[in-house]
Amino acid sequence: MTNWLIANETWIRLLAFAGVLLIMAIWEQLAPRRARIAARGARWATHLVLVLLNTAVVRVLLPTTAIGVALLAESAGWGLFNRYAFPFWLALVAGVVALDFVIYLQHVMFHAVPAFWRLHRVHHADLDFDATTGVRFHPIEIFLSMLIKFAAIVALGAPAAAVLIFEVLLNATAMFNHGNVGLPRALDRWLRLLVVTPDMHRVHHSVLPHETNSNFGFNLPWWDRLLGTYRDQPEAGHEGMTIGIEGWRDEQRLERLPGILLLPFRDPAGNRYPINRRER
Repeated sequence: MTNWLIANETWIRLLAFAGVLLIMAIWEQLAPRRARIAARGARWATHLVLVLLNTAVVRVLLPTTAIGVALLAESAGWGLFNRYAFPFWLALVAGVVALDFVIYLQHVMFHAVPAFWRLHRVHHADLDFDATTGVRFHPIEIFLSMLIKFAAIVALGAPAAAVLIFEVLLNATAMFNHGNVGLPRALDRWLRLLVVTPDMHRVHHSVLPHETNSNFGFNLPWWDRLLGTYRDQPEAGHEGMTIGIEGWRDEQRLERLPGILLLPFRDPAGNRYPINRRER
């Protein structure tokens, strides 16, 4: 079964991505949580082209995939789970959880280091908040993220199956928790004990810096609670909060591909957001 999963990695990831995106598109159309600011068609087209560009950049610049790195680590005996005899099920579960924690730490780092924040501003500069916001990242950030992921996989010796499960979960939950959808308050309260919900992550996209620097989790919600970065609700409420970065409201520059790619190199607007600002 594991070999079949690995052999069909590309199709599994593609079908999972398309399936979740389709479900979120229908859900957002039938029951949107917030009124839209920008036209949906143009935004989605731009963001999906950005996904294709990011995929091409990674394929060209990196000689292998995360699954390939896991298989290499396994054959060479690198990493914790390959060096010591762990039951496969334990290595599988622990590998997924550990990689999720690494992504949480990476996310915090991209908010803490000003140079990385410039790249990450592409994600936060979106004027709306919907499923495609979850795939809106600058190609340089995607490349750096892959290098960090490779290093984590080698250090952990995470099984290839764990890496595949993690990759599918990360993409799926990123689109889910960026969805312009809402859940009944009682259901949301219980569900966010297991996974990051849209109402939980939406706070992270607030224009207010102290709300932006909270709720960093993408998949598992535990790290925010354990490490003190959890915020339950936005001050202005979900319908009243402003999405984006203060001072950046120019739709022409923020929602078209050339402008998105140039965002990290533009003026320092939004530089009051990094966590390690002296004023904090």
